[in-house]
Amino acid sequence: MTTKALTALALVGGLTAHAAAAQDQIEVGLLLPYSGVYAALGNDIQAGFELGLETYGGEVDQTFNLHIEDTEVKPPVGLAKARKLALQDQVDVMVGVVSSAVLGAVSDIVAQMEVPLIVANAGNDEATGAGCSPYITRLSFANSQVNRPMGEWLAGQGVKTVYTLAPDYAAGRQQIEAFTQGFTEAGGEIVGSQYTPFQQTTDFGPYLTEAKSSGADAVYVFYAGGEAISFVKQYDSFGLKAEMPLYGAGFLTSPLYVNAEGPAAEGVIAALHYVPTIENPENERFVEAFRSKTERDPSEYAVHGYDAARALIEAVKSGATERSEIAAALSQVSFDGPRGALSIDPATNNIVQPIYVYETVAAEGGEGLTQKVLAQLDAEQMPPNGCEMKPIN
Repeated sequence: MTTKALTALALVGGLTAHAAAAQDQIEVGLLLPYSGVYAALGNDIQAGFELGLETYGGEVDQTFNLHIEDTEVKPPVGLAKARKLALQDQVDVMVGVVSSAVLGAVSDIVAQMEVPLIVANAGNDEATGAGCSPYITRLSFANSQVNRPMGEWLAGQGVKTVYTLAPDYAAGRQQIEAFTQGFTEAGGEIVGSQYTPFQQTTDFGPYLTEAKSSGADAVYVFYAGGEAISFVKQYDSFGLKAEMPLYGAGFLTSPLYVNAEGPAAEGVIAALHYVPTIENPENERFVEAFRSKTERDPSEYAVHGYDAARALIEAVKSGATERSEIAAALSQVSFDGPRGALSIDPATNNIVQPIYVYETVAAEGGEGLTQKVLAQLDAEQMPPNGCEMKPIN
């Protein structure tokens, strides 16, 4: 669906709400990519967010009117759109941001304008670290949160040497650095590492050749979106999986696009905070509802949007409707969701959640791919990393 169509949909959905008094309507700015390499992610987050509003919105008297803006995965564009949402559209809260680079660009302006931002994807560690703000609350993940425990787990499986690859931007570097820390502290060794040009690399051959020549036991990577599809297919075509198993952050084989990777994804083992095969009642309800609307399984991106909507509704249930009230209430949110038990650490406003190790396998009957959960790691709470949370005035 195009950005114009999405905007039109939001406007139509908001007509009834316009009749309500101002305090009875919450203006929500969705700041997501609808074009560029992460367009599919933005659409999935929005789909999850709208399902969350539909599922839990009846618990409050207020209605929610959406203002939709495309960041294009470009920091300057994201910054301009954040300004528009805050100043022109006068939103009460923003939800979204996929790219860590875009989050880095908008963090300061969100804090300065005192508009609460629910981060529904970008894992930039700094946003809930040294750059933390009481107006920024993360309902997705932090880059280190997923990868550091995976490093420890992988070393515990007897893997002694690893070669790493990731795109050259904030998320790529933070995720690999966190994995490296966990892996080396547990006794492993990184024998080589490269960062590929972000949104520019179509041929991974030269990098895979160097990985093969390193003699590592395995390869660990972070890629997402279109780059993940290309990488997984090329890794398989090089014939590396048999001699150098592929591991990574779970975005590599996300349910959103794993079927586009096809058999090349089978056997890849990754770590993530959500897969649709997690067994708990909340996830069963979420998967069923999402399938009924989209005819496909939800991804981690969809659950980010879904839980962001629920967190916002929980904040409103507490009586928060103004910007500062919503920001303060979000830091106190906790509930059992599709991922398991979730809470917000008020010292950083980062989510606390379990991490799952899973293998991509063929679905029963041989149609499509699914996720086999191998381990549930302890709930990961990020250290402050320089965060000195200031009180809301």
